[in-house]
Amino acid sequence: MAQEVRGVIARTKGASVELETIVVPDPGPGEAVVKIRSCGVCHTDLHYREGGINDAFPFLLGHEAAGTVESVGEGVTEVAPGDFVVLNWRAVCGRCRACRRGRPWYCFDTHNAKQRMTLTDGTELSPALGIGAFAEKTLVAAGQCTKVDPAASPAAAGLLGCGVMAGIGAAINTGRVGRGDSVAVIGCGGVGMAAVAGSALAGAAVVIAVDLDDRKLEIARRLGATHTVNSRSQEPVEAIRALTGGHGADIVIEAVGRPETYKQAFYARDLAGTVVLVGVPTPEMRIDLPLQDVFGRGGALKSSWYGDCLPSRDFPMLIDLYQQGRLDLDAFVTETIELDGVEEAFARMRGGDVLRSVVLL
Repeated sequence: MAQEVRGVIARTKGASVELETIVVPDPGPGEAVVKIRSCGVCHTDLHYREGGINDAFPFLLGHEAAGTVESVGEGVTEVAPGDFVVLNWRAVCGRCRACRRGRPWYCFDTHNAKQRMTLTDGTELSPALGIGAFAEKTLVAAGQCTKVDPAASPAAAGLLGCGVMAGIGAAINTGRVGRGDSVAVIGCGGVGMAAVAGSALAGAAVVIAVDLDDRKLEIARRLGATHTVNSRSQEPVEAIRALTGGHGADIVIEAVGRPETYKQAFYARDLAGTVVLVGVPTPEMRIDLPLQDVFGRGGALKSSWYGDCLPSRDFPMLIDLYQQGRLDLDAFVTETIELDGVEEAFARMRGGDVLRSVVLL
């Protein structure tokens, strides 16, 4: 039967979040109920609260999560009750033209749970990224659950569900960073920091981290940056070129999502180099580049959506690397908080005081 649990909702645009009782239905065909153990406070949740995604209020926030499968619906075979899972927001369909061509990480028909969680008065909730994990339990499509090693720290493992995977994937999957490459990462929030770690993991010889905040640049060095550039005091394109023999980096990852930083990325790459956009722009943003420069510089301009990841392939691999001590996911966890601390965590995130606050349940 349906269960009542606590969850964090955004009721109206710009209003402070509220801790409310929510109703989680029994899982239907292809669905699973997951008992949440951790959920990172991601900037996307703040976008939802501010109405920057859509206006389907009220939202059940939270999506960067790990937990334990409590129950599954009819026809579910990929996970079972008791499995420790990381949640993802792109359950692949296996049937669309991308999946049929063997490229499921581009799935064009990803899906979420069909049933809706509600408030106790029956008001339907819109779960953030189809997950809604600032809650004691949530309902998702079973394909959104990826089984990983239960010995992994939930606080660290859950971060693979969004920001860390987006950044690592931007480097490894989209940018194809390889041994000996030079990489520059513009923007060292959670996603950019993960791109730094992913570039180092892939064997890049030079990893340049660019940001306005010296605190973040220091963390980037711990995660594998060989050089740092504070763009308040240095012109980033010139600095990146100076650190790469005057040529520019082989791969430049833009993790901010703004026209001005994208242009920096475009001109900071070497001839025939690659630009990867993983920062999320807002709808009104536009960019103006001379088409001659686009043609003349060659190379590739790519966008990375969720790090072009396939959760069933990438999550277990990255958890294994974490368990081996080769990927420091713990470095992304600045603090752990309780479920009623999300609003305060948003304020610290806005102030640049944390890399990730993580709710532990």
